[in-house]
Amino acid sequence: MESVFSNVARAPEDPILGVTVAYNNDPSPVKINLGVGAYRTEEGKPLVLDVVRKAEQQLVNDPSRVKEYIPIVGIADFNKLSAKLILGADSPAIAESRVATIQCLSGTGSLRVGAEFLKKHYHQSVIYIPKPTWGNHPKVFNLAGLSVEYFRYYDPSTRGLDFQGLLEDLGAAPSGAIVLLHACAHNPTGVDPTSEQWEQIRQLMRSKSLLPFFDSAYQGFASGSLDTDAQSVRTFVADGGECLIAQSYAKNMGLYGERVGALSIVCKSADVASKVESQVKLVVRPMYSSPPIHGASIVATILKSSDMYNNWTVELKEMADRIKSMRQQLFDAIQARGTPGDWSHIIKQIGMFTFTGLNKEQVEFMTKEFHIYMTSDGRISMAGLSSKTVPHLADAMHAAVTRLG
Repeated sequence: MESVFSNVARAPEDPILGVTVAYNNDPSPVKINLGVGAYRTEEGKPLVLDVVRKAEQQLVNDPSRVKEYIPIVGIADFNKLSAKLILGADSPAIAESRVATIQCLSGTGSLRVGAEFLKKHYHQSVIYIPKPTWGNHPKVFNLAGLSVEYFRYYDPSTRGLDFQGLLEDLGAAPSGAIVLLHACAHNPTGVDPTSEQWEQIRQLMRSKSLLPFFDSAYQGFASGSLDTDAQSVRTFVADGGECLIAQSYAKNMGLYGERVGALSIVCKSADVASKVESQVKLVVRPMYSSPPIHGASIVATILKSSDMYNNWTVELKEMADRIKSMRQQLFDAIQARGTPGDWSHIIKQIGMFTFTGLNKEQVEFMTKEFHIYMTSDGRISMAGLSSKTVPHLADAMHAAVTRLG
Protein backbone atom coordinates (compact mmCIF):
# COMPACT_ATOMS: atom_id res chain seq x y z
CA MET A 1 0.00 0.00 0.00
CA GLU A 2 1.30 3.44 -0.91
CA SER A 3 2.29 5.84 1.89
CA VAL A 4 0.34 9.06 2.26
CA PHE A 5 3.80 10.66 2.35
CA SER A 6 5.07 9.08 -0.88
CA ASN A 7 5.08 12.50 -2.59
CA VAL A 8 7.55 13.91 -0.01
CA ALA A 9 10.84 14.75 -1.72
CA ARG A 10 14.15 14.12 0.01
CA ALA A 11 15.47 17.40 1.44
CA PRO A 12 19.05 18.40 0.69
CA GLU A 13 21.62 17.89 3.44
CA ASP A 14 22.25 20.93 5.63
CA PRO A 15 25.40 22.37 3.98
CA ILE A 16 27.26 22.66 7.30
CA LEU A 17 26.12 19.41 8.91
CA GLY A 18 26.58 17.61 5.57
CA VAL A 19 30.32 18.31 5.79
CA THR A 20 30.51 16.21 8.98
CA VAL A 21 28.56 13.36 7.37
CA ALA A 22 31.06 13.27 4.48
CA TYR A 23 33.99 13.48 6.93
CA ASN A 24 32.65 10.57 9.02
CA ASN A 25 32.37 8.40 5.89
CA ASP A 26 35.99 9.03 4.88
CA PRO A 27 38.36 6.23 6.07
CA SER A 28 41.52 8.34 5.53
CA PRO A 29 43.80 8.61 8.60
CA VAL A 30 44.81 12.18 7.68
CA LYS A 31 41.28 13.58 7.31
CA ILE A 32 40.46 16.89 9.05
CA ASN A 33 36.99 18.30 9.75
CA LEU A 34 37.02 22.10 9.64
CA GLY A 35 33.31 22.46 8.94
CA VAL A 36 31.62 22.26 12.32
CA GLY A 37 31.38 25.28 14.61
CA ALA A 38 32.39 23.56 17.83
CA TYR A 39 35.56 23.89 19.88
CA ARG A 40 38.11 21.08 19.89
CA THR A 41 41.18 20.56 22.06
CA GLU A 42 44.71 20.31 20.66
CA GLU A 43 44.01 16.53 20.52
CA GLY A 44 40.93 17.13 18.39
CA LYS A 45 38.50 16.15 21.19
CA PRO A 46 35.34 17.96 22.36
CA LEU A 47 35.91 19.87 25.62
CA VAL A 48 33.72 19.97 28.70
CA LEU A 49 34.95 22.85 30.86
CA ASP A 50 36.13 21.93 34.38
CA VAL A 51 33.86 24.62 35.81
CA VAL A 52 30.89 23.07 33.99
CA ARG A 53 31.68 19.62 35.45
CA LYS A 54 31.95 21.19 38.90
CA ALA A 55 28.62 23.04 38.57
CA GLU A 56 26.93 19.87 37.30
CA GLN A 57 28.27 17.87 40.21
CA GLN A 58 26.93 20.48 42.61
CA LEU A 59 23.50 20.28 40.99
CA VAL A 60 23.46 16.47 41.02
CA ASN A 61 24.43 16.39 44.70
CA ASP A 62 21.63 18.75 45.74
CA PRO A 63 18.76 16.54 46.96
CA SER A 64 16.33 19.48 47.01
CA ARG A 65 16.41 19.77 43.21
CA VAL A 66 13.32 18.47 41.41
CA LYS A 67 12.25 18.04 37.79
CA GLU A 68 9.12 20.20 37.90
CA TYR A 69 8.19 22.49 35.01
CA ILE A 70 9.76 25.91 35.25
CA PRO A 71 7.97 29.15 34.27
CA ILE A 72 7.46 29.97 30.58
CA VAL A 73 10.20 32.62 30.79
CA GLY A 74 12.65 30.16 32.38
CA ILE A 75 14.83 30.32 35.49
CA ALA A 76 14.71 33.82 37.04
CA ASP A 77 18.37 33.80 38.20
CA PHE A 78 19.54 32.65 34.79
CA ASN A 79 17.66 35.48 33.07
CA LYS A 80 18.89 38.15 35.47
CA LEU A 81 22.52 36.99 35.23
CA SER A 82 22.38 36.62 31.43
CA ALA A 83 21.18 40.21 31.01
CA LYS A 84 23.95 41.38 33.37
CA LEU A 85 26.57 39.40 31.43
CA ILE A 86 25.76 40.99 28.06
CA LEU A 87 24.71 44.49 29.21
CA GLY A 88 27.22 44.94 32.07
CA ALA A 89 26.72 44.91 35.85
CA ASP A 90 26.22 48.70 35.92
CA SER A 91 23.75 48.87 33.02
CA PRO A 92 21.14 51.63 33.55
CA ALA A 93 18.67 49.57 31.48
CA ILE A 94 18.86 46.79 34.10
CA ALA A 95 18.75 49.23 37.04
CA GLU A 96 15.61 50.80 35.56
CA SER A 97 13.97 47.36 34.89
CA ARG A 98 13.74 48.16 31.17
CA VAL A 99 14.94 44.72 30.03
CA ALA A 100 12.68 41.73 29.39
CA THR A 101 14.83 38.56 29.39
CA ILE A 102 13.50 35.13 28.48
CA GLN A 103 15.39 31.82 28.65
CA CYS A 104 15.31 30.24 25.19
CA LEU A 105 16.67 27.24 23.29
CA SER A 106 20.19 28.50 22.60
CA GLY A 107 20.89 31.20 20.00
CA THR A 108 18.62 29.75 17.30
CA GLY A 109 15.63 29.55 19.65
CA SER A 110 16.27 33.09 20.93
CA LEU A 111 16.33 34.42 17.36
CA ARG A 112 13.17 32.55 16.45
CA VAL A 113 11.21 33.69 19.52
CA GLY A 114 12.37 37.27 18.95
CA ALA A 115 11.41 37.09 15.27
CA GLU A 116 7.93 35.70 16.06
CA PHE A 117 7.40 38.48 18.62
CA LEU A 118 8.47 41.16 16.11
CA LYS A 119 6.21 39.75 13.40
CA LYS A 120 3.20 40.07 15.74
CA HIS A 121 4.00 43.33 17.51
CA TYR A 122 6.37 45.47 15.45
CA HIS A 123 5.22 47.79 12.66
CA GLN A 124 7.92 46.69 10.18
CA SER A 125 8.27 43.14 8.95
CA VAL A 126 11.48 43.50 6.95
CA ILE A 127 14.81 42.46 8.46
CA TYR A 128 18.19 43.34 6.93
CA ILE A 129 20.89 40.74 7.47
CA PRO A 130 24.60 40.88 6.49
CA LYS A 131 25.78 39.32 3.25
CA PRO A 132 27.12 36.75 3.99
CA THR A 133 25.75 35.55 7.33
CA TRP A 134 25.15 32.29 9.17
CA GLY A 135 23.14 29.99 6.87
CA ASN A 136 20.34 29.53 9.41
CA HIS A 137 19.57 33.26 9.80
CA PRO A 138 17.46 33.74 6.64
CA LYS A 139 15.55 30.51 7.33
CA VAL A 140 14.72 31.47 10.93
CA PHE A 141 13.43 34.92 9.94
CA ASN A 142 11.56 33.78 6.83
CA LEU A 143 9.74 31.03 8.73
CA ALA A 144 8.74 33.55 11.40
CA GLY A 145 7.08 35.58 8.62
CA LEU A 146 9.63 38.39 8.26
CA SER A 147 10.89 39.33 4.82
CA VAL A 148 14.67 39.14 4.53
CA GLU A 149 16.82 41.71 2.74
CA TYR A 150 20.63 41.84 2.71
CA PHE A 151 23.13 44.60 3.38
CA ARG A 152 26.70 44.51 2.09
CA TYR A 153 29.20 43.38 4.69
CA TYR A 154 32.19 41.46 3.37
CA ASP A 155 34.55 42.64 0.66
CA PRO A 156 36.16 39.61 -1.07
CA SER A 157 38.87 41.80 -2.63
CA THR A 158 40.24 42.91 0.77
CA ARG A 159 38.87 39.92 2.72
CA GLY A 160 37.72 42.59 5.16
CA LEU A 161 34.67 44.75 5.88
CA ASP A 162 32.84 46.55 3.06
CA PHE A 163 32.09 49.46 5.39
CA GLN A 164 31.05 51.87 2.64
CA GLY A 165 28.61 49.32 1.19
CA LEU A 166 27.23 48.60 4.66
CA LEU A 167 26.53 52.30 5.33
CA GLU A 168 24.98 52.80 1.89
CA ASP A 169 22.66 49.79 2.21
CA LEU A 170 21.52 50.60 5.76
CA GLY A 171 21.15 54.24 4.71
CA ALA A 172 18.79 53.12 1.95
CA ALA A 173 16.76 50.77 4.20
CA PRO A 174 13.19 51.86 5.00
CA SER A 175 12.77 53.75 8.27
CA GLY A 176 12.08 51.37 11.17
CA ALA A 177 13.47 48.24 9.46
CA ILE A 178 14.97 45.57 11.72
CA VAL A 179 18.72 45.00 11.31
CA LEU A 180 20.49 41.82 12.37
CA LEU A 181 23.97 42.51 13.75
CA HIS A 182 26.56 39.97 14.88
CA ALA A 183 27.70 41.25 18.31
CA CYS A 184 31.25 39.99 17.68
CA ALA A 185 33.14 37.30 15.72
CA HIS A 186 30.96 37.57 12.60
CA ASN A 187 30.04 34.14 11.24
CA PRO A 188 31.21 33.09 8.65
CA THR A 189 33.79 35.80 7.90
CA GLY A 190 35.46 36.53 11.27
CA VAL A 191 35.43 40.21 10.18
CA ASP A 192 34.15 42.72 12.76
CA PRO A 193 33.72 46.51 12.59
CA THR A 194 36.16 48.59 14.69
CA SER A 195 34.71 50.46 17.70
CA GLU A 196 34.75 53.70 15.61
CA GLN A 197 32.84 51.94 12.84
CA TRP A 198 30.34 50.55 15.36
CA GLU A 199 29.73 54.12 16.55
CA GLN A 200 29.01 55.24 12.96
CA ILE A 201 26.67 52.28 12.48
CA ARG A 202 24.86 53.20 15.70
CA GLN A 203 24.44 56.84 14.67
CA LEU A 204 23.14 55.91 11.25
CA MET A 205 20.71 53.31 12.61
CA ARG A 206 19.35 55.59 15.32
CA SER A 207 18.92 58.46 12.84
CA LYS A 208 16.75 56.19 10.68
CA SER A 209 14.98 54.47 13.62
CA LEU A 210 16.33 51.09 12.48
CA LEU A 211 15.80 48.42 15.17
CA PRO A 212 18.96 46.47 16.11
CA PHE A 213 18.63 42.72 16.70
CA PHE A 214 21.99 41.44 17.99
CA ASP A 215 23.06 37.84 17.68
CA SER A 216 25.63 37.25 20.42
CA ALA A 217 26.94 33.71 19.96
CA TYR A 218 30.58 34.26 20.92
CA GLN A 219 30.80 36.58 23.94
CA GLY A 220 34.23 36.05 25.53
CA PHE A 221 35.11 33.46 22.93
CA ALA A 222 36.30 35.96 20.31
CA SER A 223 38.76 38.21 22.15
CA GLY A 224 39.01 36.23 25.39
CA SER A 225 37.28 39.10 27.24
CA LEU A 226 33.56 39.04 28.07
CA ASP A 227 33.42 42.85 28.28
CA THR A 228 35.29 43.54 25.03
CA ASP A 229 33.02 41.18 23.10
CA ALA A 230 29.89 42.88 24.48
CA GLN A 231 31.01 46.42 23.56
CA SER A 232 28.94 46.69 20.37
CA VAL A 233 25.73 45.80 22.23
CA ARG A 234 26.53 48.11 25.16
CA THR A 235 27.16 51.04 22.79
CA PHE A 236 23.60 50.71 21.47
CA VAL A 237 22.06 50.24 24.92
CA ALA A 238 23.95 53.24 26.35
CA ASP A 239 22.07 55.69 24.14
CA GLY A 240 18.76 54.76 25.79
CA GLY A 241 17.36 53.28 22.58
CA GLU A 242 15.65 49.92 22.13
CA CYS A 243 17.11 46.67 20.79
CA LEU A 244 16.89 42.88 20.92
CA ILE A 245 19.72 40.53 21.87
CA ALA A 246 19.90 36.77 21.30
CA GLN A 247 22.50 35.10 23.53
CA SER A 248 23.95 31.60 23.32
CA TYR A 249 26.05 29.67 25.83
CA ALA A 250 26.94 26.96 23.29
CA LYS A 251 30.42 28.27 22.51
CA ASN A 252 31.51 30.24 25.56
CA MET A 253 30.52 27.56 28.09
CA GLY A 254 30.77 24.62 25.70
CA LEU A 255 27.09 23.79 26.37
CA TYR A 256 26.28 23.03 22.71
CA GLY A 257 23.87 20.13 23.21
CA GLU A 258 22.24 21.64 26.30
CA ARG A 259 20.61 24.31 24.11
CA VAL A 260 20.97 27.23 26.54
CA GLY A 261 20.31 30.78 25.47
CA ALA A 262 18.41 33.96 26.28
CA LEU A 263 16.47 36.63 24.46
CA SER A 264 16.69 40.12 25.97
CA ILE A 265 14.53 42.97 24.72
CA VAL A 266 15.70 46.38 25.92
CA CYS A 267 12.76 48.80 26.10
CA LYS A 268 12.19 52.50 26.78
CA SER A 269 10.49 51.95 30.14
CA ALA A 270 9.81 49.30 32.79
CA ASP A 271 6.12 49.38 31.91
CA VAL A 272 6.81 48.59 28.24
CA ALA A 273 9.30 45.85 29.20
CA SER A 274 6.71 44.15 31.38
CA LYS A 275 4.09 44.24 28.59
CA VAL A 276 6.66 42.94 26.09
CA GLU A 277 7.53 40.03 28.40
CA SER A 278 3.82 39.15 28.73
CA GLN A 279 3.55 38.92 24.93
CA VAL A 280 6.77 36.94 24.48
CA LYS A 281 5.29 34.35 26.87
CA LEU A 282 2.41 33.99 24.41
CA VAL A 283 4.91 33.21 21.66
CA VAL A 284 6.69 30.55 23.75
CA ARG A 285 3.67 28.77 25.27
CA PRO A 286 2.31 27.20 22.04
CA MET A 287 5.83 26.68 20.66
CA TYR A 288 7.52 24.58 23.37
CA SER A 289 5.61 25.58 26.53
CA SER A 290 8.62 26.13 28.80
CA PRO A 291 12.38 25.70 28.52
CA PRO A 292 14.54 22.85 29.89
CA ILE A 293 16.12 23.09 33.37
CA HIS A 294 19.55 21.51 33.24
CA GLY A 295 21.72 23.72 31.02
CA ALA A 296 20.35 26.98 32.40
CA SER A 297 20.93 25.73 35.96
CA ILE A 298 24.60 25.09 35.08
CA VAL A 299 24.94 28.64 33.72
CA ALA A 300 23.18 30.22 36.73
CA THR A 301 25.35 28.21 39.15
CA ILE A 302 28.55 29.44 37.45
CA LEU A 303 27.46 33.08 37.08
CA LYS A 304 26.23 33.25 40.70
CA SER A 305 29.50 32.11 42.28
CA SER A 306 32.43 34.54 42.04
CA ASP A 307 34.93 31.64 42.29
CA MET A 308 33.26 29.66 39.51
CA TYR A 309 32.82 32.79 37.41
CA ASN A 310 36.55 33.55 37.69
CA ASN A 311 37.45 29.95 36.82
CA TRP A 312 35.17 30.19 33.80
CA THR A 313 36.83 33.37 32.52
CA VAL A 314 40.23 31.65 32.75
CA GLU A 315 39.03 28.58 30.79
CA LEU A 316 37.26 30.83 28.28
CA LYS A 317 40.44 32.81 27.65
CA GLU A 318 42.37 29.55 27.17
CA MET A 319 39.94 28.54 24.40
CA ALA A 320 40.14 31.98 22.74
CA ASP A 321 43.94 31.98 22.99
CA ARG A 322 44.26 28.51 21.45
CA ILE A 323 42.23 29.69 18.45
CA LYS A 324 44.39 32.82 18.11
CA SER A 325 47.49 30.61 18.23
CA MET A 326 46.06 28.40 15.44
CA ARG A 327 45.55 31.52 13.31
CA GLN A 328 49.18 32.53 13.82
CA GLN A 329 50.49 29.00 13.16
CA LEU A 330 48.47 28.65 9.96
CA PHE A 331 49.56 32.09 8.73
CA ASP A 332 53.22 31.26 9.48
CA ALA A 333 52.96 27.88 7.72
CA ILE A 334 51.44 29.47 4.60
CA GLN A 335 54.15 32.15 4.58
CA ALA A 336 56.84 29.48 4.96
CA ARG A 337 55.52 27.68 1.86
CA GLY A 338 55.57 30.90 -0.18
CA THR A 339 51.92 30.47 -1.12
CA PRO A 340 50.92 33.25 -3.57
CA GLY A 341 48.66 36.03 -2.27
CA ASP A 342 48.18 38.05 0.90
CA TRP A 343 47.08 35.81 3.79
CA SER A 344 47.19 38.41 6.57
CA HIS A 345 43.37 38.20 6.88
CA ILE A 346 43.88 34.88 8.71
CA ILE A 347 45.38 36.73 11.68
CA LYS A 348 43.21 39.87 11.30
CA GLN A 349 39.91 37.99 11.45
CA ILE A 350 38.55 37.00 14.87
CA GLY A 351 36.63 34.18 16.52
CA MET A 352 36.00 30.59 15.58
CA PHE A 353 35.96 30.99 11.80
CA THR A 354 38.27 32.18 9.07
CA PHE A 355 36.92 33.08 5.66
CA THR A 356 39.93 31.85 3.70
CA GLY A 357 39.02 33.30 0.31
CA LEU A 358 39.34 29.83 -1.25
CA ASN A 359 36.76 29.19 -3.97
CA LYS A 360 34.46 26.20 -4.42
CA GLU A 361 36.80 24.38 -6.83
CA GLN A 362 39.76 24.81 -4.47
CA VAL A 363 37.69 23.50 -1.56
CA GLU A 364 36.60 20.44 -3.59
CA PHE A 365 40.22 19.83 -4.61
CA MET A 366 41.37 19.95 -0.96
CA THR A 367 38.66 17.50 0.07
CA LYS A 368 39.43 15.08 -2.78
CA GLU A 369 43.23 15.21 -2.66
CA PHE A 370 43.92 16.02 1.00
CA HIS A 371 40.78 14.78 2.86
CA ILE A 372 40.13 18.24 4.32
CA TYR A 373 36.46 18.99 4.93
CA MET A 374 34.99 22.52 5.06
CA THR A 375 31.97 24.39 3.72
CA SER A 376 32.11 25.23 0.01
CA ASP A 377 32.40 28.97 0.69
CA GLY A 378 35.93 28.43 2.05
CA ARG A 379 35.00 28.96 5.71
CA ILE A 380 37.19 27.00 8.11
CA SER A 381 36.68 26.44 11.81
CA MET A 382 39.96 27.39 13.47
CA ALA A 383 38.88 25.39 16.53
CA GLY A 384 39.10 22.21 14.46
CA LEU A 385 42.83 22.75 13.86
CA SER A 386 45.79 21.63 15.97
CA SER A 387 49.57 22.11 15.80
CA LYS A 388 49.72 18.59 14.30
CA THR A 389 47.22 19.29 11.51
CA VAL A 390 48.29 22.84 10.53
CA PRO A 391 51.10 21.62 8.18
CA HIS A 392 48.68 19.31 6.31
CA LEU A 393 46.18 22.15 5.87
CA ALA A 394 48.91 24.57 4.74
CA ASP A 395 50.15 21.99 2.19
CA ALA A 396 46.60 21.57 0.88
CA MET A 397 45.99 25.32 0.62
CA HIS A 398 49.31 25.81 -1.12
CA ALA A 399 48.53 23.07 -3.64
CA ALA A 400 44.99 24.39 -4.25
CA VAL A 401 46.19 27.94 -4.84
CA THR A 402 49.20 27.06 -7.01
CA ARG A 403 47.47 24.39 -9.12
CA LEU A 404 44.02 25.93 -9.50
CA GLY A 405 44.95 29.64 -9.24
